[in-house]
Amino acid sequence: MTKSELVYKLNLQFPDMSLRQVEKAVDIIFAEITTALGKGHRVELRGFGAFSVRYRDRRMGRNPRTGEKVKVEGKYVPFFKAGKGLRERLNVTKNGK
Repeated sequence: MTKSELVYKLNLQFPDMSLRQVEKAVDIIFAEITTALGKGHRVELRGFGAFSVRYRDRRMGRNPRTGEKVKVEGKYVPFFKAGKGLRERLNVTKNGK
């Protein structure tokens, strides 16, 4: 699902809000999540999951085109862990229960 698809579906569920209002709300939520992660905080959405930041150590990688070894510096990356509610909903859907 893309951001525009999310905005469209939310707009269908909240017909009292204009498309611009829904888009602004989604932008604000994403901005707040990004800001919190940038400060090293954890963001938890109950029933959905938690976003956090993890550090990846430097390592030797490969250039996929040439196969040449390249140094990849250490960096912080976003990490998502699905919540129990999301996992249960996915498994019910897949198992047809």
